[in-house]
Parts: sequence; structure tokens; C-alpha cells
Amino acid sequence: PANMFSRALKQSTKAFASAQHARGYKVAVLGAAGGIGQPCGLLMKMNPLVTELSLYDIAGTPGVAADVSHVNTAAQVKGYAGDAELGAALKDADVVIIPAGVPRKPGMTRDDLFAINGGIVKGLVEAIADNCPGAMINMISNPVNSTVPIAAEVLKKKGKYDARKLFGVTTLDVVRAKTFYAEKAGLETARCDVPVVGGHAGVTILPLFSQATPKASNLSAADIDALTKRTQDGGTEVVAAKAGKGSATLSMAYAGALFADACLRAKNGEANIVECTYVESKITDAPFFASKVTLGRDGVDTIHGLGSLTAYEQSALDAMMPELHDSIKKGVDFVKGN
Repeated sequence: PANMFSRALKQSTKAFASAQHARGYKVAVLGAAGGIGQPCGLLMKMNPLVTELSLYDIAGTPGVAADVSHVNTAAQVKGYAGDAELGAALKDADVVIIPAGVPRKPGMTRDDLFAINGGIVKGLVEAIADNCPGAMINMISNPVNSTVPIAAEVLKKKGKYDARKLFGVTTLDVVRAKTFYAEKAGLETARCDVPVVGGHAGVTILPLFSQATPKASNLSAADIDALTKRTQDGGTEVVAAKAGKGSATLSMAYAGALFADACLRAKNGEANIVECTYVESKITDAPFFASKVTLGRDGVDTIHGLGSLTAYEQSALDAMMPELHDSIKKGVDFVKGN
């Protein structure tokens, strides 16, 4: 299964060879006993570039770590529980994945999540600044549009902010867009690529189907509109299907592991690693924005522009900007007010 997963990670098989020439990496998962954290920890245990896997949560992690530690791959697993062990969990980590916080429940907006998850993220990022300031931070905790600006402000206050190393993980939007596009167009899923730009909530999620590869000739404007809305509402689709029992955890863990793998491969010197991710950006007038980014050893190498957009995409882009600005401001104000 480790090999199977590597194939799903496309070029990760190359990592088996290159891992021999690199030092291994320490990855910390914060929120490792949760619905996303558990499968994400398992997937990271299967990654050949990881030599130390640190699983942290407020409770439950000794059990999760014991369980994951039995998987016969190289990574050494350690569990950490409670505030007192957070520093040790993070010490000298290379990549920190943050799925901590509460999930969406039916009827909850991403705003409802903000008050709870904002405080959780603030505390965790303060600990990152103190224990592994050079780590690449992969933010999964929602609302990502606001938690990434929260993290940036916390790091600035601590004098440890490096914009190249802070990422909002929007990979699930890309994963969904690829899946739905391939299904509708009758294409092989593994061969499809769809850039997704903007943010990571509702209308701020903008899949650029006009730039999708391979090109589909059989999709109408109505099809594109339906695919766009389905990608935007993918999270709600899962929340509704789970009927009060949770939100998207498994697909999110997969997407999180994909993005963390891209960070590790870039850190390891692999070239041409391009992923869509929500970063500090100047390609629009929003201070943070998701677009294609080339990753390098130190994090963000190049932020790519949007390319040419259709009229439909341009109007969707224009329509999202007020909400995106508002979410970013909320994050910044949260730290200033606390």
C-alpha cells in the first residue's frame, strides 16, 4: 500500500531514490487525534521522505501514535498530548500540518468556526514561532481564508514571519475539481489537472476549467457553471451526506498529505513542484490569494499569475473579492484585538 499511495502522489516514487541522498524530515501534525489528523498522520507515515512523525493533540494522541507506529515504514512516530508537550512535538520540525480545531456541523457557516478555531490556531502558531520558526506551515484549520492571516500576524508579532513558508492548503478544492471535471467530461481522472484560485470557502473558490487539461470539448456553459458550484459546495455536500456525523475528513487528509508531500519534495531539491495554495500574494489586490505556486527548498519560489480568464471566470473573480478581503481583515483584526 505504501507504493500504491506513492503512485497516487504521482512523482513520489522518485522520492524513494532521492531520500537516500537527503536527510529525512520531521513532520508534525497538530490535531492528530481528530477526523482529519488521524488519516493524515497515517498517510504521512507512508511517505518515504519522513523520518520523524510527531503527532500532537490535546488528548488521544498516545493511542493514535501507538497504532500508527506499527506501520512498517521508516518514519519514527511519537505522540504528544496537551499544552505541556506542544513544544517538544514541534521542536525543529521541517513541515507542520495543522488540521486542529472543530469541524463544520450542519447549519454552521465558516464564520461560526472562526471564534473557536481562530484562538486554537493562534496558540499553535505561537508555539511554532518558538520551537520551529523555519518550518513550512500547512494550514488546514478552517476558515483558511482567515486562519492564514491569523498565523501571519502571530508570526509578525514574534518577529518570525517568512511569507514563503506559510501556506493555506487549498488542495482539496483542486482534488474535487479534478474529480468532478474528469467524471463529467469522461476523462481519466489521474490525467486531469484543474487550477483552482481565490480562497478556500464558497464563492472564493474558483476552479479555472478553461485552463483544465486535457481539454474537454463536450462541456457546455451550463456544465461549467454546475461544476464550478459543485466544487465550491464540495464541503457542504459531504457535511449533508454525513448527516450531522462530521465533515470532509478523509478526502481532506488525502489532499493535506498530497500538499505536504509537495513541500517535502521541494525541500529535498526536486524541481518543478507546482501546486495551487493560498499564500501572501500580489497578483490581485487581496493580501492573500490562492494560485499556482512553484515551491522550492525555502517554500514559495514563484507565485504564478492567473493567466487568461473567460468572462464567466472574470466575473466570478470580481464577485469573490469583497468576501475574501473581509475574511482576511477578520483574521488580522483577531490578532490585533487579542
